[in-house]
Amino acid sequence: MLNPPPRRAPRLFARGSWAETRRITAILRDETIGGALLLAATVLALGWANSPWSASYDALLATDFGPAALHLDLSVREWAADGLLAVFFFVAGLELKREFVAGDLREPSRAAVPVAAAVGGVVVPAVLYSLLNLHSGALRGWAIPTATDIAFALSVLAVVGRNLPTALRTFLLTLAVVDDLLAIAIIAVAYTDELSAVPLAVAVVPLAMFTLLVQRRVRAWWLLLPLAVLTWALVHASGVHATVAGVLLGFAVPVARSERGGGPQAGPGLAEHFEHRWRPVSAGVAVPVFAFCSAGVTVGGLGGLTDALADRAALGVVVGLVAGKAIGIFATTWLVARFTGASLDGGLAWVDVAGLALLGGIGFTVSLLIGELAFGPGSVRDDHAKVGVLTASVLAALLASVVLRLRNRAYARIHQLETAAADHDTDHAADEDGGPDGYRPGRP
Repeated sequence: MLNPPPRRAPRLFARGSWAETRRITAILRDETIGGALLLAATVLALGWANSPWSASYDALLATDFGPAALHLDLSVREWAADGLLAVFFFVAGLELKREFVAGDLREPSRAAVPVAAAVGGVVVPAVLYSLLNLHSGALRGWAIPTATDIAFALSVLAVVGRNLPTALRTFLLTLAVVDDLLAIAIIAVAYTDELSAVPLAVAVVPLAMFTLLVQRRVRAWWLLLPLAVLTWALVHASGVHATVAGVLLGFAVPVARSERGGGPQAGPGLAEHFEHRWRPVSAGVAVPVFAFCSAGVTVGGLGGLTDALADRAALGVVVGLVAGKAIGIFATTWLVARFTGASLDGGLAWVDVAGLALLGGIGFTVSLLIGELAFGPGSVRDDHAKVGVLTASVLAALLASVVLRLRNRAYARIHQLETAAADHDTDHAADEDGGPDGYRPGRP
């Protein structure tokens, strides 16, 4: 009787398929450009808010516009937080659904690591913040340090980790998308003070119509966009934060893979089509404009910075993002490997996971949003929390840069192997298709 072949130990951060690698690379390129715009918007907001013309900055953000009859006469700041960020979360919903339905993470064994790491990276920072603020009166801000800003994180990677293996980049991207989803769930549950059931119930109608149309592969913007805007407006009127509508609309869009990708239907699904259309709007417009409207906190020099960080709310944000994210992401990933018997893929070490865990402490977009929801936009405590977010993000970026820089040679070797494997996969795919002219050996 033949003995069964020995079971191979699972590998963490193994190289994925070439199609998935190419897709992730395109996403990371867009997000990196968006990160540069985000940084520029942040610097502009900080410079204006701390200049002699700061009153004009505040006046701009307080300017109201929109149809009052629909209760949408919102300030510029509110339009940025409630409106533009809905686009950001729509793209996040599309990406998350594609990743788990058609991406390499459709396999539970590959999805378990980034999902578990994202959960750990949400729970530990929230616990540390709460412990530091039990008696400070700022406990309501416990969720501020729970989200990773993928655009800023990838901008740091573009400078210090250009050769970082694709599997690690995919891990970081998926982790950030999952904890964005967890953050929006927290916003919907913990930061909905008054709930109006009628608009929320009515919102189901345009959402259902949108879902029906996209499931039938309808792409007509003049049909879909009004339904999406109506869904957003009704969710906003219900008291639930309007960005939740963006996630729900993203989840409604179907995902279809090509036959070569192993899926049941030929050609890309609407999720890929919409993601291609809306990711540049999200990364290049929505997030930078929100950063410009939210990051303009008056620091007041070194003394003002010290006073802000003396607030337990700001201290909790710094500790939660810098220490909590690193501990949560690293410890959870190690525990998954420990209990599943998995080992790191060839050439990788646990210090690489530590570098990514530190990078996860760069929290910005969603952290600023939660700070405003927790303490009220423009309040003293909200300004202190923003200082904490900015300080923590800089510290996390510096620490991650030091760790990842130490491994650049190892990443360069892995990058050479990945490039060679990718060239082989591309040549093989060209042979299968018959090359650019459709010629296949043996075909007349």
